Amino acid sequence: MFLLLLLAGLLLQGDAQDQASLWRGNDRSGRCVYSFTVPSPVEASCPQPAAPEVEALKVRLGVLEMLVSQLSGKSLQPPGGRQGAGDRAQAELQDALNRAVAERSLLQGEKERLKREMKALQLRMEEMRRETERLRKRPCPQTPAAPPSHPQRDRAPTRPLEDSAWQYGSPAFQELKAEVTEVPVPDSKQNQTGCGDLLSVGEPVSHRRADNIAGKYGVWMQDPEPVSPYGPNMVWRIDTVGTEVRQLFGYEDLEQLSKGFPSKVLLLLDPLESTGATLYRGSLYYQRRLSRTLIRYELAAEHVAARRELPHAGFHGQFPYSWGGYTDIDLAVDEKGLWAVYSTSKAQGAIVISLLDPLSLEVRRSWETNIRKSSVANSFIICGKMYTVASYSAPDSTINYVYDTETSQGKAVSIPFKNKYRYNSMIDYSLAQRKLFAWDNFHLVSYDIRMSHSPAT
Repeated sequence: MFLLLLLAGLLLQGDAQDQASLWRGNDRSGRCVYSFTVPSPVEASCPQPAAPEVEALKVRLGVLEMLVSQLSGKSLQPPGGRQGAGDRAQAELQDALNRAVAERSLLQGEKERLKREMKALQLRMEEMRRETERLRKRPCPQTPAAPPSHPQRDRAPTRPLEDSAWQYGSPAFQELKAEVTEVPVPDSKQNQTGCGDLLSVGEPVSHRRADNIAGKYGVWMQDPEPVSPYGPNMVWRIDTVGTEVRQLFGYEDLEQLSKGFPSKVLLLLDPLESTGATLYRGSLYYQRRLSRTLIRYELAAEHVAARRELPHAGFHGQFPYSWGGYTDIDLAVDEKGLWAVYSTSKAQGAIVISLLDPLSLEVRRSWETNIRKSSVANSFIICGKMYTVASYSAPDSTINYVYDTETSQGKAVSIPFKNKYRYNSMIDYSLAQRKLFAWDNFHLVSYDIRMSHSPAT
């Protein structure tokens, strides 16, 4: 259209009609091109330097068009893979943020718990400080001064001083006289040790509730023959939930246990399995995790003094009590020494009782009973007699069987026994307290017992 208009305009100019020309032909790409030529009335010829400038301008315009095309293509390109990668990165960042928030919440909770424990410890330290000050200010008992010398009083007979235990005269040396009374030797050893038959079990008494899920079940105990530096009132506790149970918590007495203030924490070298541990003569006896190996760990030296496999004993769920918990090997202490309650493939799941050497852990003697271990909830040993508990969850259960190692005979019994919190995972006879200790669904409880023979007085 432009060419036609231009041609028409030139045709209207009379002077230039003879000089205009129209040409038609194919270009290099084969397309038809019309060319209209008109000579310039001013310039005789086109200046040659203009051609390179035009070419350079064309090149620059081409480059700009290419860049604009690329930019337009990127802006219009659908998200595709690059958008998917962004979504994945955003999801990963969100997950990391969620984990960080959760960890922060856990750390905040742990921080609050530690603050509470620190506050309780500070209160305890303040109580101890006040008690120390009180004892320090308390006057010491004064030694009575010798009466002044008086000649007449010295020559006169004097009445000796008296108290509830002694009669004495002058502070000089004197011979003490004692009256000896013959006491016949008891006919039975039971009167000395309190051994006999279990007659009844009292109501459970709660001492403490565990702090967290790790304390759902565990074991707590006292050493009947403690070794220095630990005294007879020391109480020990192990939370046994988890795969790496290594912490042994020590408390000065039952009061400190109830308050939750441990005075000692020991880290066991070998992880412990289940609730069958016990204390005896300064050592902790327990079963090593995932094995039938028994370990004697000395508390004072904090090292393993002996380790030995219990021959043919099942472990890690082969012959547990009915409540489970990998309770294949249950160690116990009574008036006669250190015991192991377990089973073997040869016994076909029936309870086997073995008396162990407390130093070497060797088996001294064994008894095989006729009651299956998985049919009872737990067991304990008093005076060489093993007693089994029928249920770990029934609130009103019974002690249903007793086996006497003296006679190698067992019989059914029915002694009422209460599971107050309905998940009793540990029941042991405490020789130190002459009571039953138990761990019932986060709670540390004890039971008074009555035997057919009481200790001699």
